[in-house]
Amino acid sequence: MRYTKTILFPLVMACGVLLMLAQCRKSGTSVHNEQGDTLAMRYATLLQIVKYDGYTTVSIANPWKEGIPLHRYVLVDKHRPLPDHLPEGTVIRTPIERAVIFTASHCQLLGWLHGERQLAGVADLKYMSIPWVQQGVREGTITDCGDGMNPVVEKIIDMAPDLLMLSPFENSGGYGQLEDIHIPLMECADYMETSALGRAEWMRLYGMLFGKEEVADSLFNVMHQSYMALKDSARKATVQRSIITEKLTGSTWYVAGGESSVGRLIADANGRYAWADDKHSGSLSMTFETVLDKAGQSDVWIFNHFGSGRLTYSRLASEYPGYKEMKAFKEHNTWYVDTQQVTYFEEVPFRPDFLLRDYICLLHPELGLGQPKYYTPVATE
Repeated sequence: MRYTKTILFPLVMACGVLLMLAQCRKSGTSVHNEQGDTLAMRYATLLQIVKYDGYTTVSIANPWKEGIPLHRYVLVDKHRPLPDHLPEGTVIRTPIERAVIFTASHCQLLGWLHGERQLAGVADLKYMSIPWVQQGVREGTITDCGDGMNPVVEKIIDMAPDLLMLSPFENSGGYGQLEDIHIPLMECADYMETSALGRAEWMRLYGMLFGKEEVADSLFNVMHQSYMALKDSARKATVQRSIITEKLTGSTWYVAGGESSVGRLIADANGRYAWADDKHSGSLSMTFETVLDKAGQSDVWIFNHFGSGRLTYSRLASEYPGYKEMKAFKEHNTWYVDTQQVTYFEEVPFRPDFLLRDYICLLHPELGLGQPKYYTPVATE
């Protein structure tokens, strides 16, 4: 009898373990589920994706409040039963079949992922230069939901989409009526990544949403290989030219910080930049006099321009006479993107290799990469 406890105790413990495992299986969780498989991100810093048995969690960090999450999502295959126990977060059943997208870059990406038929509606159509989107609206297969800041909510409700994709903003005060119509909102904070490659890597998440994970991974790898090859090519340049970006907006010149995606692109293009040592990842507000003093002798000047007709030096000088004091203006080495005519904003976020190539073309014409894809020289007349 004195051996009874010695014999029974291991049996009771074993039964307890078996019962616990059985309960875990019944509830849809397991030791593997609790740990999950974290998807390794090479460049994206705001995104964490963890795959579990039966669902995937997506955690987006708040870019404006360090250490605080912006949003948490739980992706569940719509062809499988919804697990009994899921972690907290907005549940999205995938693959998405009908999405309303508020941003041109995400529409363009969906096209590259061969998901054109999954786009049900758009906002801010007037700013989208994507031919298949414009055609879809004309033919009635894609709905124009109006202004992105004040969309026609009734149209969105009538479409009954699976997902709304829009960009969050600091202190925006929320999304108004869109938060009350019981359609999942994907907060696309990719534009707040501090590197172009980090932003582009978000395509891996968007591929998961639309059932295009393999296609997205393949596209990212193609983009990455192209980017690295261009970066290596730029290193071979024997002359390192300087560059200044943007121009006055009102009375302010918003200069890209040294740690911003533009600052890093310039570095990868082997260009000299007056604010290269700056540690800001966003823009810096400057007066024209400050910019002229610090970067007025830059060899190349580039900026985006939204307007009608060809941009000439005389027209540029009429906008602000001080521009004539800049070296790149005097030597006619000033270039601009006509954002009304080319798909710059649509393509660059997820194909930064295209933009890097343009920078290298302008900074190192001796490398023989040809003409830029997006930039046009300011005309002499």
